[in-house]
Amino acid sequence: MRVGTDEKKVAESVAWRPGGAVKRAEQALMAEKSRVLRPFGLTVPQYAAMYTLSLAPGISGAKLARLCSVTPQSMATVIKTLESRGLVERRPSSDHAQVLVTRLSRAGQALLRKADAEAVAVERRLVDAFTPDEIALLRELLERAVVVLTDGGHDDGADAF
Repeated sequence: MRVGTDEKKVAESVAWRPGGAVKRAEQALMAEKSRVLRPFGLTVPQYAAMYTLSLAPGISGAKLARLCSVTPQSMATVIKTLESRGLVERRPSSDHAQVLVTRLSRAGQALLRKADAEAVAVERRLVDAFTPDEIALLRELLERAVVVLTDGGHDDGADAF
């Protein structure tokens, strides 16, 4: 009987805080993407890396990590796993022999096409739950939150991606 009271007390105390709602939404999205990617043997970070490489083949590991919102160390693990499965290929750069260029293999391209259809369906389901004006407002509000939390709203001249 106390558990219900404790839960109510905590819920009332944090009701004004947006962090919990943002976290629950992010967890729900990642859980659903994980579910639809599982039959392809992919995690969300692996899918994100493959998708990004399909758009920007040959980008550096550091840039790939930034674009996928993971640490360079995590991305190195992701790339190593994808390479061991034959989904990406790494070759020396024609410009710099010490730099490895990472690209999707043919098998990676084929798997990505199938997995992407499922991931897009998840995103479409989410978008379809809102009117066009609501989804535009949601994006605007989330972008504003990112700006406030990452640089205090001050423009340092860097591009925001």
